[in-house]
Amino acid sequence: MSRFSTRVESISISGIREVFEAAGDDAINLGLGQPDFPTPAHARRGAVEAIEAGHVDAYTSNKGTLDLREAIARKHARDNDLDVAPKDVIATAGGSEALHLAMEAHVDAGQEVIFPDPGFVAYDALTKLAGGTPKPVPLREDLTLDPATVEEAITEETAVFVVCSPANPTGAVQSPEDMREFARIADEHDVLCLSDEVYERIVFEGSHRSPMEFGENVAVVNACSKTYSMTGWRLGWVTSTTDRIERMLRAHQYVQACASAPAQYAAEAALSGPQDVVGEMREAFNERRDVLLDGLTDMGLETPTPQGAFYAMPSVPDGWVDAVIDEGVVVVPGEAFGEHGAGHARISYAVDVETLKEALEVMETATARVR
Repeated sequence: MSRFSTRVESISISGIREVFEAAGDDAINLGLGQPDFPTPAHARRGAVEAIEAGHVDAYTSNKGTLDLREAIARKHARDNDLDVAPKDVIATAGGSEALHLAMEAHVDAGQEVIFPDPGFVAYDALTKLAGGTPKPVPLREDLTLDPATVEEAITEETAVFVVCSPANPTGAVQSPEDMREFARIADEHDVLCLSDEVYERIVFEGSHRSPMEFGENVAVVNACSKTYSMTGWRLGWVTSTTDRIERMLRAHQYVQACASAPAQYAAEAALSGPQDVVGEMREAFNERRDVLLDGLTDMGLETPTPQGAFYAMPSVPDGWVDAVIDEGVVVVPGEAFGEHGAGHARISYAVDVETLKEALEVMETATARVR
């Protein structure tokens, strides 16, 4: 008799974590998907004041405090022109739990989940944990996901397809036309479009649009992690139609009960307070992106220009990732994000400009080694 479930045996530690463990303590880390800015002061105060007032000593509602869910609803009205009801929001332990809930509520054993390849490492693993069958699909040359590719991949066994914009690991941003098409596909084929919008406020060219603007069969996952540099607070959310949220709540109430109460108060303050910090971080990421792209171009590495998030995904020669890590800079091999990521590397530019320039010098040395 097996000691472990086949679901757990089907997944492994992510390639990102393996790279971290292999790197030296003094390495420059360009593998981490984490802003290097402090959490905004008003968000911290929101948590501290709630703690001191004794508001965080007990469970909140399973869905999260009403004040937080109302703040999330106002955020969607302000940023996305969406009419989201607070009752149709679940506060979660980061965007990761929100993705997990959506998969658990919508995927039966053997059903297919379509997602981008290369794409965020959790999509494949969470599909398997839900008992589903991963169905990765390749990207366009500009690293965006083509709606036509998604529609061609849909079968009678398809339950969910995932869209991520701005995207991890590519930094690509889907066009409004693409998002409209994704919504149409979900409605016409009666499948769920799971829209991962965690990086939505970090867009350099164009603007973010949600497929929820255009259709009903959509669930949106978001979080405070990237927008407000709150990765450690573990506060995300999912919103969708009432019937879908009710099913996701059934899973959430048993695996989590409720999101951390102090984090809920911090998130409410972040979402409701001054938003100038978001623009300041975005401008800093834009500057860093340009520094990185210039450096990669000087090395002769072809890189689609990221329009959002804080990642670039250049094409690299064989042995490049190992050579860069050997020289003391952590980057992630593209194959960690799927079969079609092979021959690429993901580079996070969530570090200051001087550190980035130092890393580029190391990369240049490594590039010369492998050519």
